[in-house]
Amino acid sequence: MTQSNSTTKNSQEHAILEEQLAAAQAQIQQLTQANKELQAQLEHAQAVDKRNRLLESSNADLLQFAYTVSHDLQEPLRMITAYLQLLTQRYSNDLDEEAKEFIGFAIDGAKRMKQLIANLLTYSRVNQDTRSFDQVDLAKVLQIVQINLDWQIRDANALITNDKLPTITADKTQMIQLLQNLVSNAIKFRKNDGIKIHVSAKKVGDDWIIGVADNGIGIDPKLADKIFTVFKRLHTIDEYPGSGIGLAICKKVVENHFGSIWVDSEVGTGSVFSFSIPDNLT
Repeated sequence: MTQSNSTTKNSQEHAILEEQLAAAQAQIQQLTQANKELQAQLEHAQAVDKRNRLLESSNADLLQFAYTVSHDLQEPLRMITAYLQLLTQRYSNDLDEEAKEFIGFAIDGAKRMKQLIANLLTYSRVNQDTRSFDQVDLAKVLQIVQINLDWQIRDANALITNDKLPTITADKTQMIQLLQNLVSNAIKFRKNDGIKIHVSAKKVGDDWIIGVADNGIGIDPKLADKIFTVFKRLHTIDEYPGSGIGLAICKKVVENHFGSIWVDSEVGTGSVFSFSIPDNLT
C-alpha cells in the first residue's frame, strides 16, 4: 500500500470517526434534553401530588370540623326547642296571640335548623367516603326506597314504575340514599295533578345510565348545573320545604362511584335526573 493510499484511508477512517462522534454527541444531547424534560415532569407530578395531598388533608379537616360542629349543635338546639315548648305549655294563658305566634316562629325555625344539621351530618358522612362495594340489586334498592317513602308516596298519590333494573357493584347504603333523594325530590316538586315517576335503566358502553323521570314542575335549564350545589335552593322555604342538600348528596354519592349526574328539564314539563355508574366497578 502506497503512502498516498494509506493517507486516504486514514482520512476516511477519521471522517467516519468524526461522524460517529458527532452522532454520539447528538444522542447525548437528546438524552440530556429528554432527561431534563422527564425531570421537569417528575417535579411537576410531585408538586401536583403534594398539592393534592394537602387538599385532601384540608378537605378531611373541613369535613371533620363540619361533622363535629353539626353534632355538637344538636344538643343546645334540642334544649332551645324543649324550653320554648315548655314556655308555651306553662304560660299559655298569660301569652297573647302575638306572643304565641312569635314562639311558634321560633320553634319552627329551630326544627328547620335541626333538619339542616341532620342533613349536613349526612353530607359529611357521604364525603368521608367510607364505601363498601358489593353486588347491589337496584330493583331491591327501589323497593326499600318505596317502603321508606311510603307515607310521602301515599300522600302525593304518586305512581312509581320502573324498567328492569340491573345489579351493579356499589355501596348499597349510598345507592339507597341516592335513589331515595331523587324519588323524594320528584314527589316534593310535583304539580297539583297526579305525580308519575319512572325509573329507567340502559347500558351505554361500560356504564349503566339510571334515570328518574317525573311529570313535575320542571327546572329552568339555565339553572341545571347549580342545583347540585350544597344549600342551593330554587324556591323559598314556604313554597317547598327542605335544606338544599339532597341533590348535593346525590352528586357526591355518584362521584364516589366514579360516575356523573345531570338533569334534563324544562319548566312545566317535568325532569329527568340521570346518573352513570360503571358496570364493573371494583
